[in-house]
Formats: sequence, structure tokens, C-alpha cells
Amino acid sequence: MAEVVIYGKPACPHTQKALNAYPEAEFRDVLASSQFLEESLHFSGGQRRIPVILKNGEPSIGFNGGS
Repeated sequence: MAEVVIYGKPACPHTQKALNAYPEAEFRDVLASSQFLEESLHFSGGQRRIPVILKNGEPSIGFNGGS
């Protein structure tokens, strides 16, 4: 099984879609933790777009064309 981590905001519809698609994912709220925000920006190359999805350590920005 793939290890999935999703960085996002609880109220973001694109984050919610990603969480629904990956129910096993670890969710990291970028609003609740400055560490998670910094990690998200690192993986996104500084882009302030969510969700940032790490699947087996490989980042992708947005979900199904949304962010």
C-alpha cells in the first residue's frame, strides 16, 4: 500500500476530495501547524497551492485539476 500524506486546509473542497480519494492518508493541516505549512511549501517549490499530496514521497500539487 502506498504511503500518502496530504497537506491542506480542512475547509478546502479540493483537499476534501483528495482525502475522500485517499482515506488512508495522513492529513496535515497547514493552518494548524507552521511546521506543516513550511513542509507543504518545501514540497510545492514555494507555491501556495493546496492540497499538496505526497505519495511514496513524490509530491503533486492540487487534486484533479483543482487547487
